[in-house]
Amino acid sequence: MNPGSCLCGAVRYEMDGPYAFMSHCHCSMCRKHHGSPFATFVAGPIAGFRFTAGEDRVASYASSAQGKRSFCSVCGSVTPIVAAEMGLAFAPAGNLEGELGIRPQNHIFVGSKAPWYTITDSIPQHEKFPPPFEAPGVTRPEVLPKSGVAQGSCLCGDVAYEYAGTPVLMQNCHCSRCRRSRGAAHATNAFVRAEQFRWVLGADETTRFDLPEAKYFGTTFCRRCGSLAPHQVTGTPNYLIPAGSLDTDPGARPAGHVFVSNKAAWFEITDDLPQHAELPPRKK
Repeated sequence: MNPGSCLCGAVRYEMDGPYAFMSHCHCSMCRKHHGSPFATFVAGPIAGFRFTAGEDRVASYASSAQGKRSFCSVCGSVTPIVAAEMGLAFAPAGNLEGELGIRPQNHIFVGSKAPWYTITDSIPQHEKFPPPFEAPGVTRPEVLPKSGVAQGSCLCGDVAYEYAGTPVLMQNCHCSRCRRSRGAAHATNAFVRAEQFRWVLGADETTRFDLPEAKYFGTTFCRRCGSLAPHQVTGTPNYLIPAGSLDTDPGARPAGHVFVSNKAAWFEITDDLPQHAELPPRKK
């Protein structure tokens, strides 16, 4: 039995195998909702799934005629979805604890992959759903690039932002807080100075959650769809951009992996970027 929870701990659940499958999804909807380069879901039998706390805190957004997205209304973390018609519960793997007894089996919707993320492992890749699964695709509005500006938005479109120039830093973070808040293998965060950033739409449509026991860690999310959105890091002049929310090229690429000492047991780092057990030493 694997326990799982959101970042704030309001929503808790347990899930038991044997798990049916585990997939990395690169579709634009998953990227926006999780704020990460890809989402990782693990599916198990409904009989092995139960909420242990906070089911009433779970909010839902209909992302298409066929599907919905669930999230904690307090902290914005992605929460499980129960698909009764399939007899399965789908959990964001980043929220689960312990050994799952399964590893990611494929990458799906790589045709929608973020242009700044490179797949370097040998797991099978599928342009859309893997066979024998089939479902109609969802067409999202095209965002035209603007010279010298990176643009981003939430899944429902209520929130949009942009920043000028290039990020001060962009990195992959494997800390347990990022994994819980994203429900993913890791976060990819870009940091820009306050003077580079501006809200285009919907700043008032977001909710901010600051983790009480953390000095700097917090999240901001669209209260309608739950997508993670940028926020100013407490006590700093920088904004954190959840890279999965970007619609256009960020103007940078991840410089490395941080907090790999907290890496998910089921995820393997296969690229050649520098790895740091915690944060890298500051340059003098």
